[in-house]
Amino acid sequence: MVNAALPERLKAQLEAEARRLGFAAFGVAPAADDPMRASRLKQWLAEEYHGTMGWMEARAEVRQGPQSMWPDVQSVIALGMSYAPAHDPLALEGVGDRARISVYAQGRDYHDIVKKAAKALARYLVAEATSLGLGDTQLKVFVDTAPVMEKPLGEAAGIGWQGKHSNVVSREHGNWLFLAAIYTALELPPDEPHEDRCGSCNACQDACPTDAFPQPYVVDARRCISYLTIEHDGPIPEEFREAIGNRIYGCDDCLAVCPWNKFAETAAAHRAFLPRDELVAPRLADLLSLDDAAFRALFSGSPIKRIGRNRFVRNCLVAAGNSGDQHLLNPVAELQSDPDPVVAEAAGWAIRRLTATP
Repeated sequence: MVNAALPERLKAQLEAEARRLGFAAFGVAPAADDPMRASRLKQWLAEEYHGTMGWMEARAEVRQGPQSMWPDVQSVIALGMSYAPAHDPLALEGVGDRARISVYAQGRDYHDIVKKAAKALARYLVAEATSLGLGDTQLKVFVDTAPVMEKPLGEAAGIGWQGKHSNVVSREHGNWLFLAAIYTALELPPDEPHEDRCGSCNACQDACPTDAFPQPYVVDARRCISYLTIEHDGPIPEEFREAIGNRIYGCDDCLAVCPWNKFAETAAAHRAFLPRDELVAPRLADLLSLDDAAFRALFSGSPIKRIGRNRFVRNCLVAAGNSGDQHLLNPVAELQSDPDPVVAEAAGWAIRRLTATP
């Protein structure tokens, strides 16, 4: 029979190791499926708020809870790695000749950094659990690329709560956390779920440039700038182009205005996510000239590389059209004959915007 104190001891060791590996937040949640979470996901999909992200719907039955994916899982270790910025994410608003890149994409690709650390923690878990004689050491590691509801699981594990903008908010780290989850067949002592501390604040809702929140805690991805500039293929709907401003990859507005960020310490941020100088305030003229090879070279090791040159240049053309900067006319005009029809269309739109009579 297993000593009842051993799982608690293992959990304490795991938390210490997680922090050594660079995680700023650690918690444990029970793995049982939650009918409320499943119901909210079903309703969100029914409203078609997922847009063209068909993968959300394709594996919805697996996504609804840990045990729907893996019946043997007993506990979920929720992890958060801080990327709290040292600079104001909104500083470039209205600076026409410069592009705005979401804070999370200005450093190294978080998928690589977070997953490497999570796998190291998983190996530690197996070794320690084996030495303690705790039995089944099967586990699975997830970082954003599997049908796992990391945000509600993080709330259930007590590392924060899902704010009205739908992202996890931490009292210690604000909303600047990359999330990971380790599913384990071991039964670890769970933490208490975190209570919602948004209160009457609606700052994130009010800050959204495209009114992407049909109600608090619910995001209509089809209106979200992060979705439009990253996930959405094809032309960006014209109704949103002006509101996109100079944002070419993601949007930080709802995150940046959260009052809980005042407690986030930039010293807690993982050094891998420090911004690359060339991505903090890049010149639109330089980005518009990128061919595929130059795009891949510039964004090597960056999450931006995932969307490809054509979608990226499409975004830059929307920003150019909003810039009012006549110096961008020539690089924009050259893209009107781009082989990609979506790029060519965006270039035509940008030309019309730049040459329109005030």
